[in-house]
Amino acid sequence: MAVIHHTALKPNKLELLNSWLPSRPWYQGGAGGPELTKSGGFRLDDPRGEVGLEFMVVTDAAGPAPVTYLVPLTYRGAPLEGAERALVGTMEHGVLGRRWAYDGCQDPVAVGQLLALIEGRVQAQDQNASDVVDRDVIGSCTGDGSVCADFAAAVTAADDREGTELTAPHGAILRLHRVLRTAPDGQFPAPQGAVGTVVGSWSGADGAPARGMLAALWQPEATRTTPIA
Repeated sequence: MAVIHHTALKPNKLELLNSWLPSRPWYQGGAGGPELTKSGGFRLDDPRGEVGLEFMVVTDAAGPAPVTYLVPLTYRGAPLEGAERALVGTMEHGVLGRRWAYDGCQDPVAVGQLLALIEGRVQAQDQNASDVVDRDVIGSCTGDGSVCADFAAAVTAADDREGTELTAPHGAILRLHRVLRTAPDGQFPAPQGAVGTVVGSWSGADGAPARGMLAALWQPEATRTTPIA
């Protein structure tokens, strides 16, 4: 299990995101820059214990209405080769020293562990405490595991106005919802054609509990409509 160090970060995570989020196609804030608060999230464990994996949820109050985003981040002790475009920034950790923070959608360790969560091979971990399972985060899969194996090779990441799609060489698609929305009826059916999903919780802009779809997985031959909730 990953060990959570309660120590200082310079700059801190929200400060890193303040400069990075406006560069994303799915950012919907105003021109004056984000006004971010932490709204929730969870962690996954790197089986090798080398990379920190955090799926952070933040809410931005800068625009006409608050917008909540899912921001997967990985924290590494050295640069990730070939991932310069995925670098969010660097920070000084009070215990571990310099850390390189990357967009988790473009880090193979984060993608692999998210797929393991969908398959039920791992459990989500509490964002702020060591060795504590986060039972609010639920992964489910109706496939046979072969879809997840497709992502062992290099994937293509593409951002749009709502999220990020990762396409495996054989055509399987993993979509992460960047702009989070609460399911209006409290139900979370899998999007059309999806063989796997991740559902999670966060705090809404008003402080009330919110819950919705975080990610969905499709087989290569599946037909679907782009999920928005």
